Amino acid sequence: MNDSPNNPSPIAKRKLYIPCRPLADVTATNLNTVRTAFASATPCELAQAWRTALQPGFAPGSIRTGWQPEALLVLAELTDYSVTTKATAPNQRMWELGDTFEMFFQPANQTEYLEFHVTPNNQHLQLRIPSTAALRAAQAANTIEPFLLAEHTFESRTWLEPENRKWFVFARIPVPVVAGTATLNAGSHWKFSFSRYDYTRGGGDPIISSTSPHAIADFHRQQEWGKLSFIDEL
Repeated sequence: MNDSPNNPSPIAKRKLYIPCRPLADVTATNLNTVRTAFASATPCELAQAWRTALQPGFAPGSIRTGWQPEALLVLAELTDYSVTTKATAPNQRMWELGDTFEMFFQPANQTEYLEFHVTPNNQHLQLRIPSTAALRAAQAANTIEPFLLAEHTFESRTWLEPENRKWFVFARIPVPVVAGTATLNAGSHWKFSFSRYDYTRGGGDPIISSTSPHAIADFHRQQEWGKLSFIDEL
């Protein structure tokens, strides 16, 4: 959650637009089945737009989305040379404990937004942030307590493939949790961003990345988040 800004990149970056298409029900018992379900979804890639070149040790990641009337579905495929986490329970400070995949969502015309973390051992951090101003005040106080969601907010499953230097996240995000409405409709859209903390077992600072073209390394810069448009085309 707390990202230390770097110097702005001199290279202009375009905002990301992703058409999010309907998906049939996805059974998350088998990774191959899940990957097949998302095969035609538009991918977005993790990068480091605030840098003029990728950081040494950067590992790529690709995220795909789909939707059903009651849920947004997300599949992340993350290359990782050293999968590690010390997370042991929900709502810990996951980004300080090891590898973490992060999701940010904000429906159109809504001030508050959601921040969700998933670790390789499928622990969750769940935050509802009322505004950017509230976030900055909490960062200054080094706290996340005002934003924590105690209930089981979303579902996810992870798969680890150390032999292939990868791990995967499948998440099902209920629409009411994010948008306050019962269902999604084609034609609506959310602002979104996916990001990552990639640690190396044994210590050292994480390598961070995002799908958003951030001018500085601050994942909460909503002006640079992408647009996720829910369309009814298969």
